[in-house]
Amino acid sequence: MSALHPPTVEWVGPSDDPNDEQFGDVVEPTTLDLADEYDVTLVGEPYDGGVIGRPGAKDGPAAIREALAGLKTHHFDAGPVARVGDLGTVALPTGDVRTVQRAVRSVAASVHETTSVPVFLGGDNSLTYANASPLLADSLGVINLDAHLDVREQRHGATSGTPYRQLLEAGLDAYACLGARHFETSTRYHEYVRERDGAVVTAEEVGDDPVAAADRALDAMGDVDRLYLSLDCDVLDATAAPGVSAPTPGGLTTRECFRLLRHLASDDRLAGFEVVECAPPLDRDGLTVAAAARAIAHVVCALGGDGS
Repeated sequence: MSALHPPTVEWVGPSDDPNDEQFGDVVEPTTLDLADEYDVTLVGEPYDGGVIGRPGAKDGPAAIREALAGLKTHHFDAGPVARVGDLGTVALPTGDVRTVQRAVRSVAASVHETTSVPVFLGGDNSLTYANASPLLADSLGVINLDAHLDVREQRHGATSGTPYRQLLEAGLDAYACLGARHFETSTRYHEYVRERDGAVVTAEEVGDDPVAAADRALDAMGDVDRLYLSLDCDVLDATAAPGVSAPTPGGLTTRECFRLLRHLASDDRLAGFEVVECAPPLDRDGLTVAAAARAIAHVVCALGGDGS
């Protein structure tokens, strides 16, 4: 099994106000043997070897951890978050995308064997297959917040554009894409999803009613046993998330995104969450990194808020 390196971030809240609890005060380095003590555990995946567009996502995990450390823990509806474990960062092998996927899948499988819900910090979208595929032992549905469907044919091997085709070919039971953007996906790939009873909910439909849009995605999951949730940061409008491989206009607002995530993460079947395609070298004023960190905070709060 590929190793997990301990986290290099010092989890200390940067505020000197003792009343000012931050994520840095509640996230604790841990190991797989102790993961069951936490409702949620973080796993870093600093990789962008599968990205189709502009690289930079390998720097996502470190930047997201740093931004998360300074966020307050309080949610007005759910209260403060509970303790969160940080399992560290996957030691990635050299080789092609398939080689990396196999190694990451081995680590992800071990994390999924614990009772803690993993939050994978990407990294590019090619690792979605590795993160979610161990769950295929049960019936599994995936909800993908993304501008793209990512069901491309593997013409030259696995990429950040192929993970959901890989999962569907491996037996994925249900798929839904929330926030899909017009003029970003070919007709053939939309047909591929529809032929497999997948749901596509556009960014416009999310803007009309985020909760109804999330419910459409959940309805598409049917009666699957487990649910995996993925946030590709390019689902956000380019003004809100310039630091992605393929920023485009017409995307979600951060508020819409956070509302979706809290609603979806409240489903009892949730078995994993990931944030992918956050590329700090391409960012402007830290906007994308801040959105990614807050997205994680909303999901963590839904999973383990003391007052939820």
